[in-house]
Amino acid sequence: MTVTGVGNGTRTGPGGGDGLAEALTEVLSGARASGGLLHRAVLAPPWGVRVQDGAPLAIASVLRGEGWVLPSCASGPGPSRIAPGDVAVLRGPDPYVLADDPATPPDLLIQPGDCCTTVDGVDLCEEIALGVRTYGRDPEAPTVLLSGSYQLHGDLSSRLLDALPPVLVLRGTEWDAGLMTLVEQEIVKDAPGQQMVLDRVLDLLLVSVLRAWFARPEADAPAWYRAQSDPVVGVALRLLHEQLGHGWTVASLAAKAGVSRASLARRFTELLGEPPMAYLAQRRIDLAARLLREPGATLGAVARRVGYADGFALSAAFKRVRGVSPAEYRAGYRPGQPVGG
Repeated sequence: MTVTGVGNGTRTGPGGGDGLAEALTEVLSGARASGGLLHRAVLAPPWGVRVQDGAPLAIASVLRGEGWVLPSCASGPGPSRIAPGDVAVLRGPDPYVLADDPATPPDLLIQPGDCCTTVDGVDLCEEIALGVRTYGRDPEAPTVLLSGSYQLHGDLSSRLLDALPPVLVLRGTEWDAGLMTLVEQEIVKDAPGQQMVLDRVLDLLLVSVLRAWFARPEADAPAWYRAQSDPVVGVALRLLHEQLGHGWTVASLAAKAGVSRASLARRFTELLGEPPMAYLAQRRIDLAARLLREPGATLGAVARRVGYADGFALSAAFKRVRGVSPAEYRAGYRPGQPVGG
């Protein structure tokens, strides 16, 4: 079963440009892997791998041979066959199975912490290691499976995750499948800084797949995506996204969009479900939360970047939106904990 995506279109109002592309860019800017995992598995039929590591988002493909993706959710899509060039994106944290046939039970389990075990819990990491980020029992086996996953919820925009189905599959002719050559080359390297390289490769792979998926004509777009093509709201959103730290008011946004304050406020709320200033405040705090995770970031510097006069103003707004102060947020953050976005 191939899950298809949302429609495409262009903004016709002032400012020009492809509004839908801007929406995708703005949301994908929150997708940035940190410690993401990429692996190769060399397998001979019958084979089955159950991935239950709790990752918020995963990517699977086959470099050689073929396989099936089987979501565990009973209400989700059925099995999807994948061949070389095809790619599947799976939204977590629900587990899923990759197998040579839908009827093959899994004999390998991928656990949290990148641990591979038997169904009885016996650790297999050393026994089936075939080299750098590669596992299997026979290096000449006919199937080569690629899997990658984001490990931290904070590496992904919540709006992106909410817009995705449990599983989507793109065929090799529907996206830039040539990227898999780059992935295959990088995944087996063991060089200084390689984790950083793999993180960016994972980002590139995800963005390429989602860009192709979002460009498809089928299915309904989420509200934030549809709104970009509106001749009035699309202009306001573009300005908010491009100049997040500017001192915007409803009046100044309306003037740029060429409509009255009342018209902009009404149309914006109809399409986005919240008024312009509430939307702006949420985006500012979401960005501040991500910036606060960066080493050496000061409250004052983050405040100025997201449009607040000083750290005191940001602290008040942050606590109002998040329920905790920036200091409490920093002290309580743990890897894997959702941080918005």
